[in-house]
Amino acid sequence: MRRVAKLSAACIATAALALTATACGSTSSENDSSSSSSASTGGGSGVKIGLAFDVGGRGDRSFNDSAARGADKAKAEFGGSIKELTAKTSDTEADREQRLTDLADAGYNPIVGVGFSYAASMTKVAAKYPKVSFGIVDSVVDAKNVDSITFTEEQGSYLAGVAAALKTKKNHVGFIGGVDVPLIKKFEAGFTQGVHDTKPAVKVDSQYLSHGSDFSGFASPDKGKAAASGMLDNGADVVYSAAGSSGNGAIEAVNGVKGAWAIGVDSDQYNIPGLAKYKASILTSMVKNVDVGVYDFVKSVHDGKPLTGVNNYSLAKNGVSLATSGGFIDDIKTQLDAAKQKIVDGSIKVKTTP
Repeated sequence: MRRVAKLSAACIATAALALTATACGSTSSENDSSSSSSASTGGGSGVKIGLAFDVGGRGDRSFNDSAARGADKAKAEFGGSIKELTAKTSDTEADREQRLTDLADAGYNPIVGVGFSYAASMTKVAAKYPKVSFGIVDSVVDAKNVDSITFTEEQGSYLAGVAAALKTKKNHVGFIGGVDVPLIKKFEAGFTQGVHDTKPAVKVDSQYLSHGSDFSGFASPDKGKAAASGMLDNGADVVYSAAGSSGNGAIEAVNGVKGAWAIGVDSDQYNIPGLAKYKASILTSMVKNVDVGVYDFVKSVHDGKPLTGVNNYSLAKNGVSLATSGGFIDDIKTQLDAAKQKIVDGSIKVKTTP
C-alpha cells in the first residue's frame, strides 16, 4: 500500500537529531562491527539489502531486531543477501554519510537507515544516488527516492500507560527513556497521558539515561538496570522503558522485585529468547512494527514500485499495538480496547511532547 504525505516541520526537527553507525569495510579506520549474510539470487531476481542499524544492532531484543525481522522476511521471500552495519556511540556524521555511500557503491539497493540518525546523511547520499532506493525509520527525508517509515509511538505508549495505571498497586509507575530526544519524548508523552487519563492520582517518574549527543542510553543495560532499581526503590511497581537494549537491564531489575511489572518496547519482549527468564515479569510490550515497514519497503523495491514519501504506521493501521503474550493484560482488555477505539476515532488526541 502506497502512503505518501507531505513533509512536516515537526519531522524536520526530529530529523536533525542523530544516532550513530559504524563505518563500512575497508574504507573505515574504525573497528567494523558489521555482519553479513548471503544467498544465491537465482539469476539476479533477489534483493541486495543494506541495513545500517542503530546502536545495539541485531540482537538488541528490541528496535533493531524488529527491523532485522522485516529484512529477513524479505530475503527469505525474494532471495538475495543482506549486509549489516552496527552503530557505535562514537560515530560522527561523516561516518554515517560514508557508510551509506559505501553501501550504494557496493550495489546494495534498497538501503535502510534504521533510526533517525541517518536523516542528514541520507539527505546527502540519496541525492548522489538517485537510482538507489533508500528507507529511513523514525525520521523524514524529503527526497524522491526515500521512503520515510514513521510510527505513532505516542499512541501505542498511551495504551501502555492505560495498562500501567490499571495494574499498579502502589499508584506509582516509571518511564525510562534511552536518550532525551524528541522521538523518545513521544513515548513518554503518550505513556504519561495514558496513565493520568486512566487514574489521575498515579505518580509517574521519568528518567533519561543520556542526553545531548551521548547516545549510550540506547545500549547500556547496566544504566537501564540502575534506573529501574532506583524507581522501584522509590515506590514504583510498573516500569516502562523506551531505551533500546538498555531496557533489557530494566526488565532484569523489575524481575527481581515481587509484584512489580516491566513493560517492554518495540518487539514483543515476552517472546524474546534472551529475555525468557524474565518473562513472568513482562506485563506487555508496546510493539512498534518496524519489521512491517521495512518489509513493505523492500517488497516495493523488489516489485519495481518503490515506496516514497512519508508512510506513517499508526494505531489504526496496526503500526503500533500492545502485546498480549503471557495473558497478563487479558483482564483489562475491555478498557484497553475502549481506549484504542477513542484514539482511532479521534475522541482522544495523544500528545507528542510531555
